[in-house]
Amino acid sequence: MEKMRCSWGNSKNPRYKKYHDEEWGKLNLDTTYLYEMLVLESFQSGLSWETILNKRENFRKAFANFNYHKVAKFNEADFERLMQDKGIIRNRLKINAAINNAKVLVKLENNNQTFKQILTKFIPEPINHHPKKMEDIPASNELSNQISKEMKNLGFKFVGPITIYSFLQAVGLINDHIENCSFKNGEL
Repeated sequence: MEKMRCSWGNSKNPRYKKYHDEEWGKLNLDTTYLYEMLVLESFQSGLSWETILNKRENFRKAFANFNYHKVAKFNEADFERLMQDKGIIRNRLKINAAINNAKVLVKLENNNQTFKQILTKFIPEPINHHPKKMEDIPASNELSNQISKEMKNLGFKFVGPITIYSFLQAVGLINDHIENCSFKNGEL
């Protein structure tokens, strides 16, 4: 039986297809994964998601396998190393944001809070949207605006409403697989 996918999931790029089939829209609130997706979505801003997925392994190596405790300790030498790493996107603001956001996560933990708690305060249960076509999926919404504002207040950077909406889709708090997609319920 032929598997139906969201139009973007039919890419010839196996990384793109695998991401669509196995990750996007599937709930994963592990803090390391949340940090990984926040970093990747932040770096994606202004670029294609395919570019980011093609560099994902390089990002893992560059950012200590997304161990935010380690990244929070990155110093100026680490920053310069990242600025010279041709395997990632070498954008000063985005690299600073990734290091800053790791520090914010550690600070939250030191105050007995988790990233998951902050997100689920706004979205206690995943939202299953399942529009008829991809064009019906918003770039942002009131919820991503609220979460973006809260995250900025906590000290996160590079977390505008559009980035946050994509992030919420990536971690499965918003499931926007289209109505006829075989993967909309996390199956297969």
